[in-house]
Amino acid sequence: MSEILRYEHVDISYNGVKVIKDVSFTVDEGEILGIVGESGSGKSTLIKAAMGLLGETGLVTRGDIWYKGKNLPDLSKAELRKLNGPELGMIFQYAGSSFCPIRTVGAQLYESMAEHESVSKEEFSRRATELLEKIGFENARRILDSYPFELSGGMQQRVGIAVAMLLNPSVLLADEPTSALDVSVQKQVVEEMLLVRKTFGTSIVLVTHNIGVIGAMADKVLVMKNGEMVEYGETQQVLNNPKEDYTRLLMSAVPKLKR
Repeated sequence: MSEILRYEHVDISYNGVKVIKDVSFTVDEGEILGIVGESGSGKSTLIKAAMGLLGETGLVTRGDIWYKGKNLPDLSKAELRKLNGPELGMIFQYAGSSFCPIRTVGAQLYESMAEHESVSKEEFSRRATELLEKIGFENARRILDSYPFELSGGMQQRVGIAVAMLLNPSVLLADEPTSALDVSVQKQVVEEMLLVRKTFGTSIVLVTHNIGVIGAMADKVLVMKNGEMVEYGETQQVLNNPKEDYTRLLMSAVPKLKR
């Protein structure tokens, strides 16, 4: 497998206050990296930096974030906009909050696709239906014709995966995609993200506080605390033989979702 994403000695600040300190990791094609830690450890900030989603006060102050030979912090907003969607996809923690409640799911997915490429509604319908079926929806047509409030929270989250995958990005950045869901729906979302990797060869960077989800999904794991790397390596090596007390504490404190 060849490398697709690399963070090199990255520092990130908000309003001049450093919140990420000297973080480095790599993601290969088709690989899943889990980033785990308590709330406030900097997990979400790390992946938002790749897509330029740090807001007006956030800034990568040192280091590089390389994607296919491009250093993302050096790109203009227009250049990043071309990458976000077709190359880098994002699943947010509460996917349902990003949907307009008075428009159908299909209308909103079509708008998202049309933003990046010229596509007829017939072609969109075919591709969207095919994608939803590939990632586990039995009645894709009904989902597209539904309004967001007609879907459960778990279904909204699963549709959020479909939105992120609509343009077949090479890297999927997932920000706490299971934390707001009950255990049975967490399992569905985990299975569908694994199916995305299997079906499309997508690389995934998964942010979570749940060690169990990491154990079920990730090839490698990065443990974060207070904006700093605590431990990084192959998932089973880190989980079975943690070197740091903080990693052992996380493993003992968080409910686990078995494979």
